[in-house]
Amino acid sequence: MRVNPNSTPDLLAALARTQQEEQSAMLQIASGRRVNTPSDDPAAAAVLVQNHARAEQADQFRRSISSLQSQLQTADSTLNSVILALQRALTLGVQGANGTLSDANRASIAEELRGVQQHLLNLANTSFQGNYLFAGTATQIAPFTADISQPSGVRYNGNANLNRLTVGEGFSLPVNKPGSELFAAAGADMFQAVQDLIAAIQTGTGTDTAIGAVRMAFDSISALRSFYGNALNQLEAQQTSLNNEKLELGRQENIVGGADLATAASQLVNAQNARTAALQAAGGILRMSLFDFLK
Repeated sequence: MRVNPNSTPDLLAALARTQQEEQSAMLQIASGRRVNTPSDDPAAAAVLVQNHARAEQADQFRRSISSLQSQLQTADSTLNSVILALQRALTLGVQGANGTLSDANRASIAEELRGVQQHLLNLANTSFQGNYLFAGTATQIAPFTADISQPSGVRYNGNANLNRLTVGEGFSLPVNKPGSELFAAAGADMFQAVQDLIAAIQTGTGTDTAIGAVRMAFDSISALRSFYGNALNQLEAQQTSLNNEKLELGRQENIVGGADLATAASQLVNAQNARTAALQAAGGILRMSLFDFLK
């Protein structure tokens, strides 16, 4: 019969193994996850890495959508204010078309129209988080400035480009209308229309034509405003899709890496029993000597 004169390494290895199994089971119970390190299950860990990457990308898209929704809502609200201001200009134009008005009355209406004109200029220069909404892609430049050398009394400083934002895998959409299209389009230039209306009220001539031009600008902006409503609807649909994707990724992660708590608890008990047995065996062997085997 052979007697191992040095069983200590084997005993230590057994104790280390049972301790590792115990710690692994305790970690599963505490974290609720079966795969806490790649060595727990390399194949499952690789799947989880891909899952986490997709989840992080979905979160980035959702953050972009949230910020973009606020931007589009600001633009839409601004256009609503523009429409209300043009409605006021139309009302003043109709009042000014009354041939019985005195020069003082017309001057008062013209002065109020100049206030509307300045209000429209301020609205056209609306910014969101430091970026001008209606400057095309030149978002750091105030798109409109007062300029008496221009027939409309206003100069456009932006460009006609569109900003596009990616809000999903392979999905991007334009998120703005340039001010040149919204407020200064040929045949529907609101600044030119209001400028002409002021002149018509002051002179008492051509008022009907000027009112018609303001109405054309009003109709054009009202129609273009639908762009922002459509964009918001698309973003809402994409947000719903991303939310569903996050739920599905969470379900997949639970299937692949989630812990079975009953199994983990059973493994913990087994590991603790094995460690206790190993300690008892180690204590018994260490008390024995070679003479005990020769008896």
